[in-house]
Amino acid sequence: MAHFAKIDNLGTVVFVTVGRDEDNGKELEICARTGDTYRQTSYNTRGGIHYKTNSHEPSEDQSKAFRKNFAGIGYTFDKDRDAFIPPKPFASWILNETTCQWDAPVVKPELTEEQSNNNNYYVWNETTTQWELNG
Repeated sequence: MAHFAKIDNLGTVVFVTVGRDEDNGKELEICARTGDTYRQTSYNTRGGIHYKTNSHEPSEDQSKAFRKNFAGIGYTFDKDRDAFIPPKPFASWILNETTCQWDAPVVKPELTEEQSNNNNYYVWNETTTQWELNG
């Protein structure tokens, strides 16, 4: 099943739709028919890696990975990178050029077993630019 992202004149994704499999690779025909700009997006691609359907396991065929991330409303299509980039979550975060995802300027700490058992998790504090343990 092919998916396509409609992109406005600022490069922002405004709509994502399912197309026919036979429309794979026919972006220019879709643009010519509607007058809108659409780019194909890979549903199972995250961070430049294609994953098996409904799985966190990478696919054997990585040729299916393209445009770095599955497009979502509010994402940006970067023509130079040929990639969909999610909205920046915090001002201090930095774009990872390999994955086209945003990384915190500080590595997220690992939870201890006790913290994990107590359902603790880390949240980003933009004011201190640090990860903080909930509770």
